[in-house]
Amino acid sequence: MCSGDLVVPGILVGQVSDRTALTGCTVVICPEGAVAGVDVRGSAPGTRETDALHPLNLVDRAHAVVLAGGSAFGLSAACGVMGYLEEQGVGFDVGVTRVPIVAAAVLFDLDIGDCRIRPDASMGYRAAAAATAGPVEEGNVGAGTGATVGKVLGPKRAMKSGLGAAGIRVENLIVDALVAVNALGDVVDPATGKIVAGALAEDGAFLDTEKYLREQPFNPTGITGNTTIGVVTTNAGLTKAQATKVAQMAHDGLARTIRPVHTMLDGDTVFCLASGREAADPNQVGNLAVQAMSYAVMRAVRAAKGAGGLPAAGDRWC
Repeated sequence: MCSGDLVVPGILVGQVSDRTALTGCTVVICPEGAVAGVDVRGSAPGTRETDALHPLNLVDRAHAVVLAGGSAFGLSAACGVMGYLEEQGVGFDVGVTRVPIVAAAVLFDLDIGDCRIRPDASMGYRAAAAATAGPVEEGNVGAGTGATVGKVLGPKRAMKSGLGAAGIRVENLIVDALVAVNALGDVVDPATGKIVAGALAEDGAFLDTEKYLREQPFNPTGITGNTTIGVVTTNAGLTKAQATKVAQMAHDGLARTIRPVHTMLDGDTVFCLASGREAADPNQVGNLAVQAMSYAVMRAVRAAKGAGGLPAAGDRWC
């Protein structure tokens, strides 16, 4: 069963959106802590605490993941989330206080809206304070507020994207995906093979980025504004190594829908938070993560609305 709701018990999501500056942040919180893994595939990432999540390292649980706009500036939002969680008594007890482990990844949205305004500690704090177990708003919201896709010809020939969520339940096993889609490439519906959102030619038709890169010399100078970032959450009981593998497999959901993906100009990063004790094979969890991530990407572009002078799929074709 697949839906647009996130339903893993104990997982909270909070978002703050600046629809004037076209930026924002999305916070995924597990107050009790969750076994965490991460996989970075793009070559231009902006991340925090990814080393701590490596299976060889000491910390075995994380308490939150922050997805934010603002490029590297947006990593500041994680400080606000840490502050909020410390106030709530969430984190590892170190005697004098509790230290929450807050991982983060950012996308580049500085070339849409107002580049002087970025997610900061205040925005992160407010997003954490707003976190609930309720339905997740999609589209031009949170980390997806300034998200765009199809930038091989530059930002003016791109389309608006956003944030999407999807969940799959198989008996008692739940696997959810949340993703902010901000890619150099186009978004393709895997069911039809047709481009849904992407770079636009002069006549307004889809350019087809993969075809363009096969047939034309490419100079990436001046092309910015990329990186797709997401979180897989599950009630499965996983080890750190298994959570890392699930995050790795979930990138296949990006590869099914974003073409090309994981380029030198993208910093694509996927986290996995395993918050439960449901017995499940990590191969099954990873397979479901691929499906949920693929579905979440499609929901992200279809829920988006035109902004910053760029059209969106929901405004034109879907």
